[in-house]
Formats: sequence, structure tokens, C-alpha cells
Amino acid sequence: MTSSAEPVIDANLAVTLDALLTEQSVTRAAARLHTSPAAMSRTLARLRRILQDPLLVRAGQTMVPTPRAQALREETAAVVRRLGALLAPGTGVDLAVLRSTFTLQAADLVGAALAPGMLRMARQEAPGISLRFRAEELEAGPALRDGRIDLEIGSIDHVDPETRIEELVTLRMAVAVRPGHPLTEGTLTPDRLAAADHVVVSRRGRFTGPLDAALAERNLRRRVAVVLPSHMAAMTLAARSDIVCLIPTAPPGSVPSPLTDPATTLGLRLLDIPLPLPPLTIGMAWHPRHAADGGHHWLRNAVRRTLHAPGGSTA
Repeated sequence: MTSSAEPVIDANLAVTLDALLTEQSVTRAAARLHTSPAAMSRTLARLRRILQDPLLVRAGQTMVPTPRAQALREETAAVVRRLGALLAPGTGVDLAVLRSTFTLQAADLVGAALAPGMLRMARQEAPGISLRFRAEELEAGPALRDGRIDLEIGSIDHVDPETRIEELVTLRMAVAVRPGHPLTEGTLTPDRLAAADHVVVSRRGRFTGPLDAALAERNLRRRVAVVLPSHMAAMTLAARSDIVCLIPTAPPGSVPSPLTDPATTLGLRLLDIPLPLPPLTIGMAWHPRHAADGGHHWLRNAVRRTLHAPGGSTA
């Protein structure tokens, strides 16, 4: 016996189709939806398969719509307008009576930095909210899409067409060592840094990172004594041995970052790295279906306030 499955309706495809038919350009449509041209091209290919029509075809230096695309243009625009009205903010949410659990995916250091401040805010503003932090174990794009996580926080390295991404803070890496560590005496040079024993934090067990590339430019190589999957474990090890750990901290003159608090609690000394390293940008990603949800709006704003991101969007 065979049965036909119910069609899967993806409202994001309507939004993407509207942008493509309006802009008649993959690049301009991608800019309009704040995604990459490559991601937009993949979605256009998916739309072509679903609708069994090329939709936009090359004509010299431009793209022109097919007759099917022209027939869909007004109807698509109307659907997107109705979706916008459906998702527009209503009367808001009463945080005092809201009962909800939000799942956030973040590295342990980010979770440790966020949890205390966000719990204080929840007690004061939304006492019925509970927070569940997950390790970075799920592929964030699909997990956000299907609701297994509500918010991803950290170094966002994926760009799905529908994912909303907001940069929060930009940090720099610093050396963290125990008080009395030999590196705290005298000037910290690249040679002395390379000669020390290091711990690397990597969920995938990798031994190398940006510091290794910077040292290699000076024909230096550090000794990685151990790789751990947890920042907290790495800092605890550094506090109890001569192991060197790298942690994110705020740039000079900036508001102190809560990501440095665990190192301060462990009594670690922070030293400037005598090499140019790329900055670390912490951001958050969420699915657009949460854009108008009052509880999720509170969640995103609580993350911003906890990580001290002045001027951040309140979308």
C-alpha cells in the first residue's frame, strides 16, 4: 500500500523567491536577505527543482524572468506580505507570567560567561524562564531550523540562507598562566612563548590554531602537551601546572568581557601575546521564525546585555 506524503511548506522559499523575482539578480537578492551569493544560488537551484522551471535565465550581462516567473511575481509578493503581517509583533508578551525553556548551544566558556548574568535578568524580568545550555554538539543550521536549539552563540562559521546572524563582541586572545609561572617574569617574547608547554582547546582534537601559524612565520613551533575539548578544563589545568592556555579577552580600552571571569576566578595571570593574531568575533544565530516571538526577543536581548554589546540591534 502506498500513501502520498504531505508536502513540506517552507515559508523561507517564498521570501527568497520574492527577492529573486524582484531583484532579478542572485547577488542583489543575497544582499537584500543578508546572505551569501553562494547560498542564494543554492536556494535558486532548489526553487528551480521544485517549480520545474528555470525562473531566471541569463540574457547578456543580466538575468530575465521566465513566463512562469512573471506569472508568480505578484502572487509571491502577496504571500510574503501576508507572512510579514502574520509575524509582525502583536501586543507583546507578559514576561512576568511567561513559562518557557530556551535551549542555547555554546562552548563551555561562553555558557559560563552567560549563565550568571542571564539568570539574574530572568529572576528580575522573566522568572518563569529556564535556560538549557548545550555543548557544541549539533550542526547548528539544521538544529536551529527544526527547533532543537533556540539560539547558537559563539564563533558563527555557517551561513544558511534563512539563518539570522548578529555579531556581538570582538575579542582578542591572551596567554593565561598560573601566578609565579616563568613567563610572568621578564618580557614575553615569541621564542619564550613557543618554548613553553601548551594546552589546546579543540572539540575535534586538533593540535594547531592561529597561534601556530603566527609562530611559523618566525620559524618557531610550540609544543602542545595536551588537547582538551573544554576551555574550563584547560584553564583549570593551567592554574595547577606550568601549562600555557589561551583565552579570549576584551581589547585594551574596551568594556571587560565576562568570558574572562572564569580565568580571574581561577587566579590566572593574563599576558599579552607578542604576535599578531586574528580577532575572535562572538555572535549569535537564530531561525527567523523567532523574529516576532516576545520570549525569544527577551532571550536575544539578554545575551546582548550580558556580553556588553552596546548599540546592538534589538531585532
